[in-house]
Amino acid sequence: MNWFFITLGYSGLAPKAPGTVGTLVSLPLGMLILIYFDAGTLFLASLLISIIAIKSINKYEENSGIHDDKRIVIDELAGMWFALSVAPAISVSMGEVTSLENGFLIQSILSFALFRYFDIAKPSIIGRIDREAKGGIGVMGDDIIAGFAAGIVSSLIWQGWLQLQGMM
Repeated sequence: MNWFFITLGYSGLAPKAPGTVGTLVSLPLGMLILIYFDAGTLFLASLLISIIAIKSINKYEENSGIHDDKRIVIDELAGMWFALSVAPAISVSMGEVTSLENGFLIQSILSFALFRYFDIAKPSIIGRIDREAKGGIGVMGDDIIAGFAAGIVSSLIWQGWLQLQGMM
């Protein structure tokens, strides 16, 4: 069960780009939670999964001796869900998902792209956490911060776009 969990249903076993595959699996799941519940539920689910993942990763690292195994992608789920809980952070019905006016789909895709960028480039504190934090905190921490950064930047871009639209 632990391996199934930390590899996000074995999506981390993808031969190429397991982090991107894990994020791609996480995106529609997070969007569904936003559609059927709300941003608060998604945030709390992310928090709960992060706490469980830190303990599970610590146990895995203790047994395997491998720190930040690339097959572990539960951190991508947490980061992506934190990004989605910040932006779009709105509840829409299934029929409104593709409506560009509400920004749900645009911000979700933008959050995905920005999360992957921050997770790969590891600027500023994201990189510092990745380099210096040990165990599950190190594995999860950089993705959690990258998720929040992606959500905030996505929201700012969307709000800027809306402001530009109002000026025209």
